Amino acid sequence: MLELLLPAGNFKKLKTAFHFGADAVYIGGKAFSLRAFADNFTEDEIREGVRYAHALGKKVYVTVNIFAKNSDIESAKSFFLFLQDAGADAVLISDMGLLSVCKEVAPNLAIHLSTQANTTNLEAVKFYKNLGVKRVVLARELGLKEIAEIHNAVPDMELEAFVHGAMCMSYSGRCLLSSYFSGRSANRGACIQPCRWNYQITEIERHADKPLEVEEDERGTYFMNSRDLRLLSHIPEIAEAGIVSLKVEGRMKSEFYVATVANAYRHAIDEYQKSGAIEHEKLYNEWLETVAHRTYTDAYFEGDNLDTVCQGAGQQPEKYIFTAVVKSMTDNGAAVVEMRNRFKSGEELVVLSPNLSNGQKFKVGGIFDGDDLRALDDAKLVQHTYVLDCPVPLEVGDLLLKDAEPNRI
Repeated sequence: MLELLLPAGNFKKLKTAFHFGADAVYIGGKAFSLRAFADNFTEDEIREGVRYAHALGKKVYVTVNIFAKNSDIESAKSFFLFLQDAGADAVLISDMGLLSVCKEVAPNLAIHLSTQANTTNLEAVKFYKNLGVKRVVLARELGLKEIAEIHNAVPDMELEAFVHGAMCMSYSGRCLLSSYFSGRSANRGACIQPCRWNYQITEIERHADKPLEVEEDERGTYFMNSRDLRLLSHIPEIAEAGIVSLKVEGRMKSEFYVATVANAYRHAIDEYQKSGAIEHEKLYNEWLETVAHRTYTDAYFEGDNLDTVCQGAGQQPEKYIFTAVVKSMTDNGAAVVEMRNRFKSGEELVVLSPNLSNGQKFKVGGIFDGDDLRALDDAKLVQHTYVLDCPVPLEVGDLLLKDAEPNRI
């Protein structure tokens, strides 16, 4: 069975990921994680997240994937002990010192080798297997042929691969640009993403007779800005190559992103596992176009690829506005929702659901305040609870959206 692994930057995203079909999530604590700017989880939230996941028969992996300094070691020992006690299903590590420490102090905690370790060949996988690593998250730079060779050489090692999300211009994120420009280390979770910036080469001294210049066209000069990965169409080949877990990037992304990407890949995986093909591949790829993203690429899946640079300044915007999440349903079929973006009576909302209501539209009728059931025509208090009359069957965890361009043809 293929595992669908989604990012969860906070507890709300964890719930969203599971509702929309994730088999597992990866999260970060308040320290040791390479997404220091995500909300991340307190220790109490990690315990709660693990309990929540296990009640659903699902898993939680925790990232401890910084490159550690001496000052990190003692507190890392305590964190590994905590994760083992909390019942985390695995810890993601890239630093060999932390791997050794984890094995010593928390021998029952499964270790997954982070993609930050840049595992690009079969001998490295054999080496990590001998160290007691249960799963290797392969470098994003590998192609299908190389992945299959690794699996054939080490068939009893679990292999995980990224299939969707942002790419890095440096080998699996091993980058020094952020440290150089800001003192914030990408390898310790504080990347400011300078590879996304617009550059001009102005170095003159060594080339006074012929200054180095970058000629800017309408696309700008974003020559280090990577496209986003999308491998949904290649799920059959990925599975046949020996990958057991399909990983989505994005602990900094929105709940709408998590829900949409999980929904698309869940449907695609289920179709493949049922019939050996993805019958509605075109539809699911269309869903993936609705979230904010840079131009998609297959990256190195089929081998070397010189066309991975995103020449534009930023991302294509989301096509929908995340408006509310369903918290419960009343006995008479009304939806109790938590508002995320303002909506009014008479506006059209779209349902995002893992079930048959997905994509259905309805016009907002009665809106009632969740505290005192006063009738309203404008839901404008962020994260406030409202009750909606809704003709479409909804479930707890479904999202309600507004078209970002309602007059779009």
